[in-house]
Amino acid sequence: MNAKRKISLFTTLLVALMIALVGCTSSQSEPASKEDSQAKTSDSKESNTEYPIVIKHALGETTIEEKPERVVSISWANHDVVLALGVVPVGFSAANYGVQDDSGMLPWTAEKLKELGEEKPNIFQDTDGLDFEAIADANPDVILAAYSGITQEEYDTLSEIAPVVAYQTSPWVASWREQVTYNSIGMGMEEEGKQLIADTEKLIQEKANEHADLKGKKAAFVSLNAADLSKFYIYSPTDPRGAFLSELGMEYPESITSQITDDSFFIEVSAENADMLNDVDIFVSYGNEDTLAALQADPILGKIPAVERGSVVIIGDNTPLAAAGNPNPLAIKYSIDEYLTLLSEAVSKVK
Repeated sequence: MNAKRKISLFTTLLVALMIALVGCTSSQSEPASKEDSQAKTSDSKESNTEYPIVIKHALGETTIEEKPERVVSISWANHDVVLALGVVPVGFSAANYGVQDDSGMLPWTAEKLKELGEEKPNIFQDTDGLDFEAIADANPDVILAAYSGITQEEYDTLSEIAPVVAYQTSPWVASWREQVTYNSIGMGMEEEGKQLIADTEKLIQEKANEHADLKGKKAAFVSLNAADLSKFYIYSPTDPRGAFLSELGMEYPESITSQITDDSFFIEVSAENADMLNDVDIFVSYGNEDTLAALQADPILGKIPAVERGSVVIIGDNTPLAAAGNPNPLAIKYSIDEYLTLLSEAVSKVK
């Protein structure tokens, strides 16, 4: 997670107003050989892709001359897209939020790697900045960063190593569909990417249909710090967290959407303007078992109807479910039942 994002996940997070720090150190294991990488590719039918592939994005234009055999991903969750497509990256960034052990991997990542037979993944420890040396040592044919916050300078440096697939519009706002679409194109697996999107959409729809009580409810995804409630942050409907609430059948109220004037993934709100949340039936935030009580005791935020009635979903900070708030196909499959249950419990308190 990029440093800018650290403000939004306060409690453990002064690590990023999002979930995707970028950093630097050496990798945990030796890069795989090219033969190893080829052996890790799934047996799914390959796309009839014509080369070169040209991908336009926010930082320039990337040309991929032939199908990449050695795939590296950086930043948050791009490796999960690669794994969901049946390919083991020859290197990827460690997860730095929600990890419950010292593996650098979230549970769905570890689960998929085990399924694909990889016991010693090459993981970049890049919390303090991109580890260009480790990335170069992995000898990639392509570097995937469709969901990231890399700068133009970082992009230019990475491009000296291999073609880079960057974000389409702005840092940290790529939806899970965009992540799959552009990372799969960069892998020469566009058709497989389309199928992954279709399969994931089907799963989401099936699960959402089991929770019809959510449909049409007004919702928002908020980041706050119970120790300082003088301000808080609301993720925009285009942020992956906000967008996923919409996919589950809920809607951001006009009181919030009317205040979003640019393509930022969040807006900062002072406590005096907390009435912006008066129209939400429920909202989701990070915290712990004391967070709701702190909100209800606050003389300003405690007057928000959703807070008064307790229709607030507090996701344990620095947990896998919190990390899954920025969804990708593997994270969605792993966490959607738990998330929907919490949302339904909050909706049940709406009269």
